[in-house]
Amino acid sequence: MSLDSEEPSFVSFILKPGSSLHPTFLFAVDAAFALLFFVFLSSAYLTKGNPHFFVLMGIQLALWATVKWFVQELKKVPPTNETTSMETSTDKKEQ
Repeated sequence: MSLDSEEPSFVSFILKPGSSLHPTFLFAVDAAFALLFFVFLSSAYLTKGNPHFFVLMGIQLALWATVKWFVQELKKVPPTNETTSMETSTDKKEQ
């Protein structure tokens, strides 16, 4: 991959506003959570059932579910125009 290509990198893409609903970003988030879960699962197996890893798995699954719920709620909200909301807030300040 050349450095002068016009295609933006994944890191620069996810830093743009609104990218949290892009399917590629959501797939990367799910993959990271799945990998973390399997790391905890294998660590629990290797430590012969250390309860700390089961607690960490529970926390991780709760966080994963919370992120999935938040994304679903974010999809329900209609997109807003940033300039309009900024103009109305400056108009209120001037009055």
